[in-house]
Amino acid sequence: MKYRHEYKYCINIGEYFEIRSRLKVLCRPDVHAGENGRYRVRSLYFDNRDDTVLREKIDGVRYREKFRIRYYNGDSSFIRLEKKSKRNDLCVKQSTILSAEQTNDLLQGKSRFQGDIDPLLAELSGKMIIQGLRPKTIVDYDREAYICPLGNVRINFDTDISTGLYSLDFLNPRSPVIRTEEQIIFEVKYDAFVPDYIRDAIQTGTQSRCAFSKYASARRFG
Repeated sequence: MKYRHEYKYCINIGEYFEIRSRLKVLCRPDVHAGENGRYRVRSLYFDNRDDTVLREKIDGVRYREKFRIRYYNGDSSFIRLEKKSKRNDLCVKQSTILSAEQTNDLLQGKSRFQGDIDPLLAELSGKMIIQGLRPKTIVDYDREAYICPLGNVRINFDTDISTGLYSLDFLNPRSPVIRTEEQIIFEVKYDAFVPDYIRDAIQTGTQSRCAFSKYASARRFG
């Protein structure tokens, strides 16, 4: 597994327009973006009765992981299972595609899968049994992303971050949500380095780095 650097910043609308105006010239947009340059992300995070995933984030545990299932732009016909592992500012993400049957089993808290299944799904299944992981919270947001191949840099602007509260109606893209954050979350992800021209483009002199978690933000509401 190859770990990547990941940094997050909380920025205001003025900083967003300033940085975006530069990136639109220097980078290419994400191929999944719609006509407005964005796409909608829906995730469902897993945690246990003790809220271990949430507590490890709040406590700043150096080595931690979380599981989620996710689809994009309201298209629940294509769902991915993801595991994100973090070591300080380094992150790695593993993923696999889920079938409709597998997704429904996970939503119902079923953890025993038959036959030859993907290792990542097998790992989640085992941790649902041993650690008591269960579907916990829906998180929705809009993402605007830019790519720089040199250094494999990815820059995200995440807005309209919302939660489904106690609803786990994950497969219904129209299930009600409420907004949890008004601020814009600005993410910079890269492998070994960020080119100088990109590093210069994303500076405003006022943005502040933050240890933001969409999952933790959603859990403030339940």
